[in-house]
Amino acid sequence: MGKIFSKTATDDQWDGNTLTDTLSTQQLGILMPGTTINRVQVQYEGGLCAYRIQNSQSLVFQRWGFGTKNDLACYASSAIVPYTINPNDIITVYPLPIDATANQTNVLAWVQTSKGVELFESKDTVNATPTEMKTVVNEMTLGDSMFNSTLSCIHVQAEDLSIVDQVEIIDNSGGTVLTLFGGVRGGVPGAMSLQYNLKADGLALPIGKGFSLKITTTTA
Repeated sequence: MGKIFSKTATDDQWDGNTLTDTLSTQQLGILMPGTTINRVQVQYEGGLCAYRIQNSQSLVFQRWGFGTKNDLACYASSAIVPYTINPNDIITVYPLPIDATANQTNVLAWVQTSKGVELFESKDTVNATPTEMKTVVNEMTLGDSMFNSTLSCIHVQAEDLSIVDQVEIIDNSGGTVLTLFGGVRGGVPGAMSLQYNLKADGLALPIGKGFSLKITTTTA
């Protein structure tokens, strides 16, 4: 079975952005308890957008990812690890608009470590300027949020038509621990994905106190 959930979502927040079924207006867990799903296709109007399936009681993230711009949906790339829906589950979105200022970009990054997963962001990221990303929920740095854990993956989405030049992890002495190179996404030449500007899995990097996650971008 498949269901369509929607919401006129408010930019720059999780709260209040819970998607409901277009026919019954029910939340995910109420409508589809016990159903195993293997794909989630989230679409947004413009800018960029993260989503999460979350238990509303325990607040644990069950699945998470990024959306695609309207008219660029792809069934194959929307695959997730199969998940059986809990009655308390909800699906929420965190959209950001295209930055209104020239030569600036909004960026999101899902960061997973042995402690769990967090959504990081950098808004108003100036072109060619390494900028620190912080957690959406409480504006913590990578070292504060994920201290004493092991990094396993970083997934990055920049606003439509923007380029992720590189992502760096910097230690507390200012040294570069890791550099990852990204690119463009969506319906533009050179794009390798509709969802990701950078998708780095299989990492095994210990995160120390004072570590920071920095991103460098270029607008179209």
